[in-house]
Amino acid sequence: MKRSVLTRYRVMAYVTAVMLLILCACMVAKYGFDTGADLTFVVSQTHGVLFMIYLVFAFDLGSKAKWPFGKLLWVLVSGTIPLAAFFVERKIRAEVEPLVNDSLATAKA
Repeated sequence: MKRSVLTRYRVMAYVTAVMLLILCACMVAKYGFDTGADLTFVVSQTHGVLFMIYLVFAFDLGSKAKWPFGKLLWVLVSGTIPLAAFFVERKIRAEVEPLVNDSLATAKA
């Protein structure tokens, strides 16, 4: 497996997680303080597009790492739970990095 597959997933996991936190803050401002409706709309649309990209990259990583369906589903859903993507990304990186290193060592040999 190429390192770029893991890198794409990691970048999108962080971007999606940060955008979800920003979206949560916007929702609090919109519904709690009745302000920022336009900003909330823009942030929600942006997060939606970025989340779709995250899904594609996470599915690509999962299919190349040969994850079972349950694990793949958990990784895909973690982008919808605030803060979960940060923890899931760290665990996935630790798990997939040896696969990347093994494939690089095999390719060099």
